[in-house]
Amino acid sequence: MSVTEPAPVYIPSTLKNIGLLNRSKASDKNKPLDNIDQILSIEGKNLDIEGADYTIQSIKDVLEKDDDYNVVKIISSDKIENPGLGIFPSALPWATINNLCVDNSIDAIVTLSFYDTDANISYKTRTVEQLNAFGIPIPMIEHEATINTNIKAGFRIYDNVNKIIRDEIVTDRWITSIGKGINPSKAIEAIISRKEALLEESTKIGQDYMYRTYPFKIRVTRQYYVKGTDNFEIGKRRAQTGDWDGAAELWEQELNNPKGKIAGRACYNMAIINEINGDLESAITWASKSYTDYEDKNALRYLKILKNRQTKNIQLQEQTQ
Repeated sequence: MSVTEPAPVYIPSTLKNIGLLNRSKASDKNKPLDNIDQILSIEGKNLDIEGADYTIQSIKDVLEKDDDYNVVKIISSDKIENPGLGIFPSALPWATINNLCVDNSIDAIVTLSFYDTDANISYKTRTVEQLNAFGIPIPMIEHEATINTNIKAGFRIYDNVNKIIRDEIVTDRWITSIGKGINPSKAIEAIISRKEALLEESTKIGQDYMYRTYPFKIRVTRQYYVKGTDNFEIGKRRAQTGDWDGAAELWEQELNNPKGKIAGRACYNMAIINEINGDLESAITWASKSYTDYEDKNALRYLKILKNRQTKNIQLQEQTQ
């Protein structure tokens, strides 16, 4: 069945105006060290800058599609020190956050605290056979360059209204680019494809991060009893055709079965149908009865699942109010 999970990161509906701040660009006094880092990690001249910009823009695109927000805008400030160097900087003081919010008429700030890429290149050659113009195979040297790039990005969400850091997290992604050909220049084309792949992944990093602020659906699997009496067997076939209510009618007939094991299974299956129908309270009652009255150990495990769902549903209701 499909289950809705609460958002991993909760942004209250009272926060209507959102600013986006890119702290990944190194401040002037940190630029020399940052440039050395770029050279050592074989980065393109502006690759980190472009990647960070793509990440920020993708966050903006996601939020602008949400009618719950009145304002979504990219902000900047020369007064904020950005260390660069691919490190997660300490949180900004609330005085600084408040000044930014007041100056830009916003309630909260989503910050790209850092963005950094590291790359390593492996190069190899091998002998391959290719047909010449006369169809005769001749040995040739094939060149292959592989570039593995690690993209790291750190995010924070500052809620200035409630003075809470709603989230802080570091993401870690890898992309691989391969170029090959009968000469080194062909192989080195992997560098070109690397940039395209990096910018595409940077966009996805920003999108995926903001999706953390929304409830999401997952598929879950539940097991139910299909053996014990004819009613369970027939109920199984009804359930397989999607007639869950019809299956429940048969399970209900076994609730007073003189055999405790059968009655316990019927109680367990009644918990299943109630969860399917969205009645978690009744599902918990039936699962509890299956365990306490008939000692069905599967019911105890299921009861823990149901109570966890109940807790998450409370969170979900709070987030959607």
